[in-house]
Amino acid sequence: MHAINIADLSILLVEPSKTQLKIIVNHLHDEGVDRIDGVATGSEALAKVHQYRPDLVISAMYLPDMTATELVERIKGGESSKDIPFMLISSETDFAVLDSIKQAGVVAILPKPFHKVDLQNALSATVQYIDPQEMELAHYDTENLRVLVVDDSALARKHISRVLTNLGIKHIQQAGDGLEALQIFGECQEQFDLIVTDYNMPEMDGQQLVNAIRQHLKNAFIPILMVTSEQNQARLNSVAKAGVSAICDKPFEPQTVKEMLFRVLEEA
Repeated sequence: MHAINIADLSILLVEPSKTQLKIIVNHLHDEGVDRIDGVATGSEALAKVHQYRPDLVISAMYLPDMTATELVERIKGGESSKDIPFMLISSETDFAVLDSIKQAGVVAILPKPFHKVDLQNALSATVQYIDPQEMELAHYDTENLRVLVVDDSALARKHISRVLTNLGIKHIQQAGDGLEALQIFGECQEQFDLIVTDYNMPEMDGQQLVNAIRQHLKNAFIPILMVTSEQNQARLNSVAKAGVSAICDKPFEPQTVKEMLFRVLEEA
């Protein structure tokens, strides 16, 4: 049972359209959320974040003075605000645009207009992120699990590592691309119980990393969880055939990661 619930959330809403602001506020009120502070620009949002720490920032993609991607990067770049969950509500569908904010580590991306259940799920994911519940695994002590997180985005690595830490995992090492990960893993395979990797990376992508581990290093046993915003089904099928244990979309809900970890570790 979580110590907080959706109604307890304090939300900073960044939306330049007064009409859209009112619509989103009404939806949040329907979910029992009353502590909502609305602003129209990224600069106003940053000023508010410095004044007090909201539980969640919800933003449109395009603001008068910056994009949501720039806003989330600046929020997560601050020492006191780096762990504030961020949610995007946008009608944007361009993969390249959305991928950049996914890499920054958002708890959810909702379309405009969004369905009631989508907002409920996103708010639940926020509560799980803020107040995580311990993961129970029949044969694993999560505090002693050793994980290698691989992603070329420093923000994405921090976000994934935080979610894993919230699930009780303490021993996490990071690599900036597949080549670095392969070097780290190849030097001492027994140091790791799990690899969590991105797909699209320079030098060596996620599929090449999986291939190298399964074929070159002949390690068919270590679980590999791929966390990616890739939408090309043919590429994802190719990754699955390479020997990845599970594929998780970006952005991901902590509960989804928990369930996938339970499955891939129990099957290992």
